[in-house]
Amino acid sequence: METKKFNIVSTQSNIDWVGRKVTGAHNGSIGIKEGSLLFDNDRLIGGRFVADTTSIKILDITDPATNAQFAGHLASDDFFSSAQYPEAVLNITSVNGAHIEGDLTIKNITHPIDFDAQINLSGDVVTASGTIIIDRTLYGMKFRSGSFFKDLGDILIYNDFELQVNITATAAKENVLA
Repeated sequence: METKKFNIVSTQSNIDWVGRKVTGAHNGSIGIKEGSLLFDNDRLIGGRFVADTTSIKILDITDPATNAQFAGHLASDDFFSSAQYPEAVLNITSVNGAHIEGDLTIKNITHPIDFDAQINLSGDVVTASGTIIIDRTLYGMKFRSGSFFKDLGDILIYNDFELQVNITATAAKENVLA
């Protein structure tokens, strides 16, 4: 049994997000700061990656002033509290085929999550992608949530948001002990 570590290449990895509301949706991206994946032979067995919440971008709003205002709101305490919590972390706790379970920490609040991923190992390069659905209210993001505020009408923001994670990782120079 040989365990190998693959370091995430931040410049070739990203997270695309979609948040929905009654009247439509917004989308953007979040940078991946660092991380690694662990393989036992050709099978993913663990890993961890860190998202940089200060890097959140909104891609569907083209007006610079509106975009900056929205970005500031996402960074505020209503959402990610990016100044106080600049990182969100996913620790993979178990892998069963393509199904991954882990602990997601946002704003220093941790909850279990699970999702399916497509993982490709080719020599010294791993590519992986998966869609994660997150209930924002579990992480203290209650702004315009119908679970906490009544009669929001068309200003309601749905609790679930979607993350499309795309990772590229390369074999670490050092091998992990077998």
